[in-house]
Amino acid sequence: MEHHQLDLFAKNSIDLARTKADILSMDSVALARWKTQVFEYQQRVRETQPPQQTTLFDLAPAHCDPNQIDPLKLRLQSMSFYTMPTTDSGSACLYFVLDSAAGIILYIGETCRSNKRWKGVHDCKRYIENYQSLHYQHGMKTAINMAFWW
Repeated sequence: MEHHQLDLFAKNSIDLARTKADILSMDSVALARWKTQVFEYQQRVRETQPPQQTTLFDLAPAHCDPNQIDPLKLRLQSMSFYTMPTTDSGSACLYFVLDSAAGIILYIGETCRSNKRWKGVHDCKRYIENYQSLHYQHGMKTAINMAFWW
């Protein structure tokens, strides 16, 4: 495969898009292998007991045990949750972007304003668009959902 530098000023956007796609596109075998590796790693983490933290001082127990959060068991929401009408800016939470078809976690984030965080520019939106586009290109199924831990 011949490698060449992209032109900064392509003759037209179609040339640039085609050239970038030829270089950066993942084939279906590599995509399936990557998803399998992510799934297997995440399963090992879910099934392994986390290390126990020791303390020097007696501390009051935390209001929650983070080791009990299982994103794959939380109630699923549509990726378009942020387009629904609301009267407030939302609450603090951890949020997870999941591919339920593959049983994998694609993204983990936190916010203090759950209803506003996704309305603006968010890199994860582009990541998910690219993820879905690659799957559509190869005829592979996805089921992208959100899950929140309040």
